[in-house]
Amino acid sequence: MNDSPNVVARSRWLLTIGSIGPLGHLPASGTVAVAVAGIPLSWLMRNYLPPMTYWIVVIAYTAFAVWLHDVGDRMLREKDSRKLVLDELVGWFIAAAVMPFIWQTITVAFLIERAIDIVKVPPARWIERRVPGGLGVVGDDVIAGLYTLLIMVAATNWSVTRPLLGLE
Repeated sequence: MNDSPNVVARSRWLLTIGSIGPLGHLPASGTVAVAVAGIPLSWLMRNYLPPMTYWIVVIAYTAFAVWLHDVGDRMLREKDSRKLVLDELVGWFIAAAVMPFIWQTITVAFLIERAIDIVKVPPARWIERRVPGGLGVVGDDVIAGLYTLLIMVAATNWSVTRPLLGLE
């Protein structure tokens, strides 16, 4: 590895972004802290961006997260380093894309997305283990976000669950 001052500065800068400052350096709860931080970020994006722009930002952010996890893991010489946590936001941004933004739906969606991300519902585990680099690291979070999105769309439109989610 080239240890010139420019390379070291660039590496520190990338790792700081990839760890979202101190959040990636927290103990095991760091991923939860990042996911919680995603709630106000997604609220801001949902309230100030048109829906198409929201999706463009999420896709661009996902591509950036794939790239950064790829580069960061090589720098750290680890696969899916716990210090790099951008992937945790990807799943939440997808999950939060269309649901009503009230505390009941946020709580339910957050718990579902975290559970799916932890359990690695198929094909998430396969993607995480078999797809190389940042694409594999971020891919399982995309799957968790998509599953949560589908569950929340169904739950917010099903007459039985609407009252439980505070929608009636």
